[in-house]
Amino acid sequence: MDLNSILSQLGVGSKDTVYLSVTPGVGLELIQLDVANKTVKNYAFRPLEYNESLRELSDIEAFKNAVTELFSELKINIKSNVVLNLPMVLFGSKELPLLLADDAVSEALTSEVEQSYIFKRYEPVISWADANNSQSGDMRKLFYSAIQKNVVDDLKSALTELGANLVGIEMSLTSILKALAFSGLAQEQMKDNVSWNLMLIKQSGYSICSMIGKSIVDYYEEPLAIKSFEGEEIYNAINASAQITLMSYPANYLYIVSETDLVSAELLSKRLQADGIINFWENNSFKKQDALPVSLEVLEETARKISLEAIGIAVGSAVNMPIKFNFITGSSGEGVIDDPNEPVHIVLGSSEFDISPNAARNIAALCAVVLVVPALAAFLVVPMISKQKQAQLDDINSKLQQTDAEIKRLQEEQNKQNDFDVNAEIKKVTGNNRSKLMAYTALGESVPKKLWVTYFVAKDDGKFDIKGNSSNVEDIYLFYRNMKDSLISTKLRLHKLEMKTESVDEAVTIDPNAPADYEFEITNMTNSELNPPPPQDPNAQQAQQQAAQEEAKSGGLLSKPLLNFGKSNN
Repeated sequence: MDLNSILSQLGVGSKDTVYLSVTPGVGLELIQLDVANKTVKNYAFRPLEYNESLRELSDIEAFKNAVTELFSELKINIKSNVVLNLPMVLFGSKELPLLLADDAVSEALTSEVEQSYIFKRYEPVISWADANNSQSGDMRKLFYSAIQKNVVDDLKSALTELGANLVGIEMSLTSILKALAFSGLAQEQMKDNVSWNLMLIKQSGYSICSMIGKSIVDYYEEPLAIKSFEGEEIYNAINASAQITLMSYPANYLYIVSETDLVSAELLSKRLQADGIINFWENNSFKKQDALPVSLEVLEETARKISLEAIGIAVGSAVNMPIKFNFITGSSGEGVIDDPNEPVHIVLGSSEFDISPNAARNIAALCAVVLVVPALAAFLVVPMISKQKQAQLDDINSKLQQTDAEIKRLQEEQNKQNDFDVNAEIKKVTGNNRSKLMAYTALGESVPKKLWVTYFVAKDDGKFDIKGNSSNVEDIYLFYRNMKDSLISTKLRLHKLEMKTESVDEAVTIDPNAPADYEFEITNMTNSELNPPPPQDPNAQQAQQQAAQEEAKSGGLLSKPLLNFGKSNN
């Protein structure tokens, strides 16, 4: 009698596990992998609309129809266990005290998550995990992710109606990382102690995931309305924004993955100004090759649709990543509470089973009978040998206490030496001067040959003032448009444009054929900011000058006005 027969008599039913992925730009994907040979055995997809703004499926009935069609096409029994990948809704990190219990951690993370606009309307389901090697003193760093509880409930109900059982929900970021590891696409980057950045391009913007090997170190997301740009403007906008961001995450490698048909990862890799080796993967219609070999069962046209998310979710436990999320079982005590009478899913060798509480009691009783005899024997033997081993145990404990004391002393000395965090200080300064660096970069790239800047100042509150001269009006308007396009959100305006003259008589007698000299001023300041009222008394004026000097000392990069930038000596 084989294992399946025995388990069947005990009330345990065997079920296949099927992997699905909701992938924007593709739809709903069903994939089966040969994990041992790293090939795709079977694959099919159906178009499925996903609402990027609300981060949820547009139509749950369309999801049910797509699931039914996919199972039918690949001839899979609908009464299967389903593990589902969903697009990431929210991801972040937070430092909390080590002494906090799991319930307190969950409350703190829930409060953090509810600040997001999505979870002000919907109750979140949170999954979280400790960051790898992130404990510092009495604090620990946690990575967390959240999706809407109503989405989980709707998906679970829809699959239950079809006869399937939803046993796991993973999010796209970790699925992509697992796919890159399993396929070998990021083999060099995922070696131990190698620093690299994963850059994900989506329609709503881009994100930077800072990595060391397979461990996530930090995460940054930049909203960017990619749809509002056309042609080369997309790459210029991403480059202008990302090169400042990447300065905060120095690394040996940059890996670009494009999830949208609006951006080619290959073209972006050639335009992006970043340090280190740049690799890319087209997770969109620009894809030229498959991440994994596919069987003859899968048509070439269909194989081009296979996403990294689908591969990553189908890998299962074949790739061990330090950070994992599951919004069904939860993480560290957080998740959906299961029905006590619902069958429990277990894995035994290469087989997976659902076991009811009654069947579990039958198996427990059988195990108790089988184990009672060895237990009695052990009960009689252990006291006989315990006295002989006690002396050795006491000696080991004594040495262990000495070792622990030495380790504690060394850790205290190391903590004293590492009070100053260089990377944190660099990141802080870079963040404070981000807008100023972008303005300075835009200024250097936008000055025409026949125009010079005589005055430039960028303040901490995002205010800019630019003055200069030019021999013709066309260069002034060209410079104004370039600066406005480079600094989109600053609302620059052409405040002043006039011919440069010393007097009214000189303006009247100017030779119309001689080259004129024009003055201009471009700013986003108000008139009151450009022309502040004079101080009431000498003491007030002296205080104002002293405050300006203090601001120049502590304001950081580009706090002082920049004079005569680009002016020729001729």
